[in-house]
Amino acid sequence: MHVRSKDTVLVLTGKSRGLRGRVLSVDPAADRALVEGANMAKKHARANPRKGVKGGVLEREAPVHVSNLMVICPHCDKPTRVGHERLENGRKVRRCKRCQAHVDK
Repeated sequence: MHVRSKDTVLVLTGKSRGLRGRVLSVDPAADRALVEGANMAKKHARANPRKGVKGGVLEREAPVHVSNLMVICPHCDKPTRVGHERLENGRKVRRCKRCQAHVDK
């Protein structure tokens, strides 16, 4: 998968198009990711005084399909496609297709 947790991504389609946000979590089985501030949905929550939960309508992020996300390169700060390559020590890293820099730390 080209998107990982804590990546900065650009949302390509949907009501949050053009938004840059950080990936909070990734679900590889469903090919979906939670992006901070993107695809906000309303959730109705019942109050639970024992747990200290207030009731009401909450806004929270809903998952976005990873095909609608593009990784932003930390070096050139532009949206880019991601390529994969193996290093000499056998480790697999992602690299920017624009500036050829490694996206992974």
